Amino acid sequence: MEKITGYVHSLESFGSVDGPGVRYVIFLSGCAMRCQFCHNPDTWEMKSGQPYTADQLLEKACRYRTYWKQKGGITVSGGEPLLQIDFVTELFRKAQEKGIHTTLDTSANPFTTKEPFYSKWKELMQYTDLILLDIKHIDPEGHLELTGQPNDNILAMARELSDMGKPVWIRHVLVPERNDKDEYLYRLADFIHTLKNVERVEVLPYHTLGVFKWENLGIPYPLEGIKPPTKERVENAERVLGAGAFAKK
Repeated sequence: MEKITGYVHSLESFGSVDGPGVRYVIFLSGCAMRCQFCHNPDTWEMKSGQPYTADQLLEKACRYRTYWKQKGGITVSGGEPLLQIDFVTELFRKAQEKGIHTTLDTSANPFTTKEPFYSKWKELMQYTDLILLDIKHIDPEGHLELTGQPNDNILAMARELSDMGKPVWIRHVLVPERNDKDEYLYRLADFIHTLKNVERVEVLPYHTLGVFKWENLGIPYPLEGIKPPTKERVENAERVLGAGAFAKK
């Protein structure tokens, strides 16, 4: 049988922000979203990544297993990992067989209840311990402007995860002049509070550290001149979204 190959953009041996504990973070290539604030536009093209099999990646990851202790494990991020769902499913299945904690960091953009994706997604969820779900914008039009993609299927996936009781951390990149309005934040908070499975809410301030990558790729940067949010606006978003309350759980 032909082995499933995944296309990997980069690897991080000691991740500390992509899930609980110390993580081995696998950044997969390929993403259909075109987020205006993206700091990794070099991940957009899938086939530009380095090919790996699940066994090859697990072998690399397990070299760092002594550092993971009880909480750590493997996180698959991107790009958008759900674009390589067959590969991630095989990787997570083999990881769980070894007793490794699995975390999926996703924007949910590929999610659909149509087949064959939906059945594959439900299988992947069996091998996924935690989801880091990036909700970019609660407003449909605002989401389209910010990412180039709709958000109805993203919110639908959040509801499905809630119904199945799958642990989720919500992540929200706060972008001035785009989603940093109290109206949007309160609407997002209302949505989050309809979910029964949210363990944490993280507000990630927009930053400009990846602008040089846009320049290197010859792509005009759409947020030219927009500065990162102030400390006050970040704290405001955390307060509205209840980030502190979830963290204390």
